[in-house]
Amino acid sequence: MPTIKDIFFTTHTLPCGLRIICAPCPTQVVYCGIAVDAGTRDELPHESGMAHFVEHMSFKGTERRSARQIINRLESVGGDLNAYTGKEETVFYSSVLKQHLPKAIDLLVDITFNSTFLQEEMNKEVEVVIDEIESYNDQPSELIYDEFEEICFPQHPLGRNILGEASQLRQLTNKHMHAFHKRMYRPDRMVLFVYGNVDANQVIRLTEKALIRTDLSHPSYSIKPEARVTPPLLGVNDSERIITQKKDTHQAHVIIGGRSFGGNDPRHLHLYLLNNMLGGPCMGSLLNLSLRERNGLVYTVESNATCYTDSGVWTTYFGCDPCDVKRCLRLVERELHKLVDAPLSLHKLNATRRQLKGQIAISYDNYESLAISTAKRYLHYGTTQTMQQLFDRLDALTPEQLWATSQEVFTPQNLRTLIYQ
Repeated sequence: MPTIKDIFFTTHTLPCGLRIICAPCPTQVVYCGIAVDAGTRDELPHESGMAHFVEHMSFKGTERRSARQIINRLESVGGDLNAYTGKEETVFYSSVLKQHLPKAIDLLVDITFNSTFLQEEMNKEVEVVIDEIESYNDQPSELIYDEFEEICFPQHPLGRNILGEASQLRQLTNKHMHAFHKRMYRPDRMVLFVYGNVDANQVIRLTEKALIRTDLSHPSYSIKPEARVTPPLLGVNDSERIITQKKDTHQAHVIIGGRSFGGNDPRHLHLYLLNNMLGGPCMGSLLNLSLRERNGLVYTVESNATCYTDSGVWTTYFGCDPCDVKRCLRLVERELHKLVDAPLSLHKLNATRRQLKGQIAISYDNYESLAISTAKRYLHYGTTQTMQQLFDRLDALTPEQLWATSQEVFTPQNLRTLIYQ
């Protein structure tokens, strides 16, 4: 059995277009799922929130199973079944003991292809989704991220809230849902992934068997959805640079950031390393040391680099007392200016690279997360990447490359600030 560092992948494409990717994992638990190339950015204007709603409704009954049977299928053997919706994909995933892999694959194929979307179930579930929206609206530290992306991607589906809006969701019918499902849930837009101590040929056979019960002859499957439109490049006007909104919150919530790079752009790796140094999960990140440890101004400060296939967003978030907002902003700007004004020393780059490699290695022990991230990469880019390959790419980075990326992303004229106060 190869080590996680040297993990290899077996891939196969079925005649219907469904891609399968398998990788070995040294445990008796198998992590598997289906990643669908359908997310918020694929919704038509009248379908806002549809991708997420379809994910919910996929658990509410198929032609063969009731909602209760779907729930019990894996739970009865101690397994887990879950899903999430993103801007560019919907992922259904499960974890089971390897002897129950046939149950998992059969169920995953059933709920992704054969959901019935009954109107009476939709009428109930829409209220559940609306409760989810209201709960989310009560969390300004989460809500501010969505609003910031809306600012960064105006009039573009990438700026659309994943959950949608209550008024529009209540107008959707099962006819709308079937139309979205037939348009986007095509086998050639899916990847079935399995990460475990199982034989790839067995996975292929189990998938083919599960698909026998699925009608792939529907005419909609021959109609390809419209190509995704890459968001246009935008400048930042002075009037858009700082946006303040009044919110009834104890804290002020602040995001600074702007547009960045898509997954096909090699500079997204530069930003990945810079972001980790600035505001990653370590207590020793530059922003945490500056705002929290040295000045005691915040409880939380973090930065994130969100990468889509053709674009991205970089952000720094912090929450603080309203009277400290300006001081916190100055401290954040000071750290960004350091990266813009001069390249990192080779010593600092090597230390940052060493830290990030350690974090990556630890993350590879989270097998479920690794399985999902591998599936997403294969879904969107048709490639795989071992940990060693990622390390090699990090080792090739130079201070000059990172400096050029810093000047492009972190300069004040490219940044916006959104404040809830």
